[in-house]
Amino acid sequence: MKKKLLILLCVAVSIVASAQETSFGIRAGINVSNLDIDPYPTVENGHRNGYFFGGFVNWRLSDQSALLTELQYSQEGAKAEALHGDYIQMPLMFKFQVTPGVSVGAGAMPAVKTWGFEDGFSTFTFSGIAGVEYLFSDMLFVDARLHYGLTSVFDEKSANDATNVTLQFGIGIKI
Repeated sequence: MKKKLLILLCVAVSIVASAQETSFGIRAGINVSNLDIDPYPTVENGHRNGYFFGGFVNWRLSDQSALLTELQYSQEGAKAEALHGDYIQMPLMFKFQVTPGVSVGAGAMPAVKTWGFEDGFSTFTFSGIAGVEYLFSDMLFVDARLHYGLTSVFDEKSANDATNVTLQFGIGIKI
């Protein structure tokens, strides 16, 4: 897994080196998340409402494509307090402009647990992400994303597997 992540980062750096235009900004919003637990959990597993915030760098690759990288703090997990998880995440998304002002994107997101989990939980997680973004102006946008965990939030000692499933609704500004 570490080799794949290193290869992904090397490819991203190579693409960024050839980027035409760079923009920076901040993004924040709300999360609606839950854990997909196998086998079925014995604790309450309702969705958790939380928030996220962070900064981004958007490297334009062409008139219709860009590479977006972010560093964000995100509250995720399930409703039961024992299943709360807070993460520092680094989304990497390739974005494609569908129409003027509307972009779609997909990519990967490594994350590191910050606090909120007890022993038995993994420190590192990896997710796939997809989203849509609408630009109100050259500076202001709204977006929606889905994060689907590809690795378990529980460590290898646990009898269960669980992945984060999170919907994010955000607003951002380019500075």
